[in-house]
Amino acid sequence: MKPKFGVVVFPGSNCDHDAYYSLKKVLGYQAEFLWHKEKDLKGSEVVILPGGFSYGDYLRTGAIARFSPIMDSVYKFAESGGVVIGICNGFQILLEIGLLPGVMIKNESLKFVCKDVYLNIESRENIFTKSIQQNILKIPIAHGDGNYFTDEITLKELEKNNQILFRYVSSDGKVNSESNPNGSFMNIAGIMNKRKNVMGLMPHPERCCNPLLGDTDGSLIFRSVAQHFLN
Repeated sequence: MKPKFGVVVFPGSNCDHDAYYSLKKVLGYQAEFLWHKEKDLKGSEVVILPGGFSYGDYLRTGAIARFSPIMDSVYKFAESGGVVIGICNGFQILLEIGLLPGVMIKNESLKFVCKDVYLNIESRENIFTKSIQQNILKIPIAHGDGNYFTDEITLKELEKNNQILFRYVSSDGKVNSESNPNGSFMNIAGIMNKRKNVMGLMPHPERCCNPLLGDTDGSLIFRSVAQHFLN
């Protein structure tokens, strides 16, 4: 059986339909929208917190969405081993609720950045990248608060537990300041929790799944997750 993806919809989400369309119409998986005021995850095996501007980011990115009724269910789902993916604003929400460590601050340039970036896969010991054959992915970003920051102690923990999943790199895989689009600490673009069932990343894999768009690297992440349930 193909896994069922649940896509949470918050007021202000603007990438929920992108995720739903890519998962259901392009990749052929089961997918259903999950309204933020509900608590029922409707049998979802993977929960997606999509990008956008939940609650308009009026207080702080992800800070209000963290208190949505459905997040109680998402938190319990994750703590019981359920697979959760936070994309862009969804990543910010995962940080706010404490399922992932660290914080997001404004881009170093203080400008909104929207472009393709290259990511190096830093870890293979997880369902998110285990089935991906290539080392570098090209995936678009679109954010103003994507500058990941944490303290040195937490960084050491992330490295010790192999929780850093993606880093921003050049097209030939070099980690440098030129390839860092937002000033993110240690070029970090995506991380996991210790259990490796919760992932947050700033780039948008749902925006590069359709061959008609000329790039399908994002689909590799979703296919890797789906493969876990098919094994």
